[in-house]
Amino acid sequence: MHTKEHYKFSNKVLLAPLIGVLAIWTVFWVEVRFGINFNDFGIYPRRLSGLKGVLFGPFIHGSLEHLYNNTLPLAILTGFLYYFYNKAAGRTLILGILISGIMTWLIGRQSYHIGASGVIYVLASFIFFKGIFSKHFRLVALSLVVVFIYGSMIWYIFPIKDGISWEGHLSGFLSGLLLALTIKVEVPQERKYDWEKEDFTEEDDPFLKHFDEEGNFIEGNLEEQPEDRTVRIKYHYKSDKKD
Repeated sequence: MHTKEHYKFSNKVLLAPLIGVLAIWTVFWVEVRFGINFNDFGIYPRRLSGLKGVLFGPFIHGSLEHLYNNTLPLAILTGFLYYFYNKAAGRTLILGILISGIMTWLIGRQSYHIGASGVIYVLASFIFFKGIFSKHFRLVALSLVVVFIYGSMIWYIFPIKDGISWEGHLSGFLSGLLLALTIKVEVPQERKYDWEKEDFTEEDDPFLKHFDEEGNFIEGNLEEQPEDRTVRIKYHYKSDKKD
């Protein structure tokens, strides 16, 4: 299947990131505007009521800085997901939120875990590993772009800074890896030139026929017949009729 059929721009590439960004900013605006704190809707590990945070936790942020730090990565990585993995994007996003949320609920500290960073780690991990596993040059290049831009995120899956849910980051990272291993995507077939095919023979190649055994270039096609340069003159006579 041709590459262009896989990597085709659609409205989802813009709408999905836009909806995600608007959702987290709207929730934060409601908190500030009406003086409400939604932290209780975050993930609270190993407490039954804390499971609601699996669905609601990614939309809640503790501060403007927290919100801002998650906005650009969420938009960019979601756009990458829907452009390069369009058919699997929705499934990957939903399963990533659920799996990473439940994993955080299982391993997290006794505190409310909020923020979209877990989802961001799902996206970064999935895009990176899926590109490497596919071995397709475009997807591998995308993996390298993700590493170049967000490679430093890897340190935050470890408890190196207080106040950060490294459990959520680790859960997102492992969830993305799991989904990259299990979700099947269609990888475009790379175009093969004639000389790359197994049944290729040099004698049948039209380009190589322009070279002799010593590698000298021969102008023209050897199979072409010499042109007929005979000059033919045709005379047309017009009768002169008189009344």
